[in-house]
Amino acid sequence: MTDPIADLLIRIKNAHMAKKSQVSMPDSKAKRAILAILLSEGYIESFTVVGEKPKQEIEVVLKYVQKQSAVSGVKRLSKPGRRLYVSAKEIPQTLAGYGLTILSTNKGVLTDSQARQQNVGGELICKIW
Repeated sequence: MTDPIADLLIRIKNAHMAKKSQVSMPDSKAKRAILAILLSEGYIESFTVVGEKPKQEIEVVLKYVQKQSAVSGVKRLSKPGRRLYVSAKEIPQTLAGYGLTILSTNKGVLTDSQARQQNVGGELICKIW
C-alpha cells in the first residue's frame, strides 16, 4: 500500500456508501491522529485498536444522522507524489466552514481552525465534509 491515509479515507467513504455500521483497517499512528480529529468533530462514533502488536487493527464505528451518513465526501489533498504545504494564512476553508481540513503540523495533526488559532501551517492531508 503506497498511501495508507488515502486508504483510511476511502474505506470510511465506501463503508458509508454501503451503509455499513463499522469498518476495520491496519493500525498506524497517523491514522489514529486523523481518527481522533474525526471523532472530536463528530464524523465517526468511535474507534478502537484491537489485536496484538505486530498486526493491530483499528475498528471504526461509523456515524449516521437520521439514516444519512455523517460524511458526505472526502478528498485527499497531499499525496505521496505531490505534497502540498501551506502557511497559516493560506489554509483553505472547506465549504465555507461547513467542512473540515486536516493538516499535519509541527504541533501535531490539527484541524484548519486549530491551525489558524495556533498560527501554524503545514502539510494539507485531506478535507472532509
